Amino acid sequence: MDPLRQLRYFIAVAEELHFGRAAERLRIAQPALSQRIRKLESDIGARLLERDSRRVELTEAGQILLVEARDLIARWERAKSLVGKAHRGEIDALRVGVPPELAGRVLAAILTAFESRQVRVDLQELTTAEQVRLLADRQLDAGLLQYPVDVVGLESGPAVETPLGVVLPRDSPLAARASLTLADLAGHGLVIFPRAAAPGLYDATLRTCWEHGFRPASVQHARNPEFVLGMVLSGRGVAFDQGLVAQKEPRVVWRPLPEGTLSWRLALTWPAAAPHPLVRELADLIVTVVQGDGASRPAPIQDAPQRRPWDVVAGRQ
Repeated sequence: MDPLRQLRYFIAVAEELHFGRAAERLRIAQPALSQRIRKLESDIGARLLERDSRRVELTEAGQILLVEARDLIARWERAKSLVGKAHRGEIDALRVGVPPELAGRVLAAILTAFESRQVRVDLQELTTAEQVRLLADRQLDAGLLQYPVDVVGLESGPAVETPLGVVLPRDSPLAARASLTLADLAGHGLVIFPRAAAPGLYDATLRTCWEHGFRPASVQHARNPEFVLGMVLSGRGVAFDQGLVAQKEPRVVWRPLPEGTLSWRLALTWPAAAPHPLVRELADLIVTVVQGDGASRPAPIQDAPQRRPWDVVAGRQ
């Protein structure tokens, strides 16, 4: 018997908790439904339902199977829909999450470059944590994640790495130097994105600061680039950036750190099961666009988040 049909029968019984109602819903005879549920239990090797003349209840194994069965059915339906639309040339819009820090010119270049694929790209400004949650719920087709990040059931394309420097007030004594080390920042506060936005990157950044002699006197959280500028200008701390923030305000400067000290590592990531048919093409295109922007480079092959993105450690080489 078709395993997916068996699961549909089980879902009906599990939702109704009544064989008669489930049989009516499925439009089959009740004895036949009972027989098929027993066959499913035999195939799985576990009792899924406790039943007597008055009640039907899910066992612990049945509760687990209900969750998994719903997910499998939903994935199968999505796969059929995507394949059918691809066959008819009716590919859906590609829903992609991007981090708030991504430069506007990079966003425009991605959209322009993908127009020739005859598919609309729906970009959504979201933190890494928000993207991971929406990817798991299948509300995004792909997300440009900041690594390191713990992901399960996702695959990733090639990674690109953008070295970071320091944003500080122009009148700071450190601004006279052509470059800085993290140890030079001792005694200063740090302005950084909230940990909830990208916990892995946040922790890796602070760990690297401590390891290189910079223990921030205070930590101020800022998500919006304008808020970052305000915090830096008011003396609340320095910030790490690829150089874009300093271009917006003449009263701050950007100074590079030694190569390999800190970086942002990005990779397009998508659900491993029934992915949108164009995500891999978009992943390669994003790498080309971001590298072409001049500030980024390919991440080392041995560190790139291909099948095991949780192995990546951002901010260090």
